[in-house]
Amino acid sequence: MNSVTIIGGGVSGLFSAYYLQKAGHQVTIIEQGNFSDGCSFGNAGMIVPSHIVPLAQPGMISKGLQWMLKSTSPFYVKPRLSLDLMRWGMLFWKHSTEEHVQRSIPILRDISLLSKTLFQELAASGEVDFGWHERGLLMLYKNADTEHEMAEEAHLANRAGVVAEILNGQQVQALEPHIRVDVRGGVYYPGDAHITPNLLIKNLLAYLKKQGVNVLENEEVIGFERKGNKITAVQTANSKHETEELIIAAGAWSPILTEKLGISLPLQGGKGYSFMLKNVKNNIEVPAIMLEARATATPMGGDLRFAGTLEVAGTDLTVNMNRVRGIVQGINNYYPEIEVALPEKEKVWSGLRPCSPDGLPYIGRVKGFDNVTLATGHGMMGVSLGPATGKLVSEVVTGKIPAMNINAFNPLRFT
Repeated sequence: MNSVTIIGGGVSGLFSAYYLQKAGHQVTIIEQGNFSDGCSFGNAGMIVPSHIVPLAQPGMISKGLQWMLKSTSPFYVKPRLSLDLMRWGMLFWKHSTEEHVQRSIPILRDISLLSKTLFQELAASGEVDFGWHERGLLMLYKNADTEHEMAEEAHLANRAGVVAEILNGQQVQALEPHIRVDVRGGVYYPGDAHITPNLLIKNLLAYLKKQGVNVLENEEVIGFERKGNKITAVQTANSKHETEELIIAAGAWSPILTEKLGISLPLQGGKGYSFMLKNVKNNIEVPAIMLEARATATPMGGDLRFAGTLEVAGTDLTVNMNRVRGIVQGINNYYPEIEVALPEKEKVWSGLRPCSPDGLPYIGRVKGFDNVTLATGHGMMGVSLGPATGKLVSEVVTGKIPAMNINAFNPLRFT
């Protein structure tokens, strides 16, 4: 049994702890904030095997340049003098090709399907309640251009073995008996699911503590002790923690930690916002992505969570209400009977998705170290890929053959 230290208390860190603890390791989680602040907590909660196309894809650069000119747009890069941002942008541009998309599709499909299976197993075990529902996902559109794009994506998905059904407006409406949906049509992915992320964090954390996992909150890591090719201790502002294995799962803050190890990790924080509409009288049944608005809607019990935007802004968590206004305007266009007003600023949650430049996560051993493993870079799919990431991390640490080939997730693939 090894002592394992995990830096980061988001979904990747918690699921790594879950599977490592089950494998017999003594696990400590170090979180720089508290567990209600992380990116996983206010996530849209969508479990999306349908998302097999990486963020780096043809046309994304030109779309991004158009969106950057509008304050309420769904995508924004905060201008700043940063060599890291320039490097990330060049790598993103380099990977925005059809060849990269085709290479990535089976990889993203396999890790997503593995993650969904593990979610199903966890739900069936009764160990942790997290509001598991398998109702699929609707990709809603209002214009012909988006319809054409989504028909192509549906074709790609079906060809990859992910079921996608193209629906007209009436067929979309048939899936939503309680509320009017104003759309041209949509693509329905029946294999997708959804959860309540804050419930997952709260109950998974409680389960881990009960199993003897040591959890430290509000502890900032300031350095490491190294002996040869091994990290032997983690130094925080308050204490030192000796360890035999180190997992870095700190989301958008991971590059700050890898830099202390002499590793430059291309990763940018993609800020997103969410807010909750409480006690919705006539709620939606199926989670939806409103494509032109680049916003999402997820039913969570009697409530409805809206989320959206991707603002590449380093580790800045401040709320830009113009972005939130864009989400609100989008919702009213798709669900005209749901009354959504601009929420008060203090009721808007913001979180940073750790975005790699090629749209694939960083999962695996770090070359040059015998006991350092990374688990970050999941972009907007951190919650969706959480169980698979934790399982793969556990297999790497214990020396087992991973459940899937993880070469594409090599943390040092850009060096």
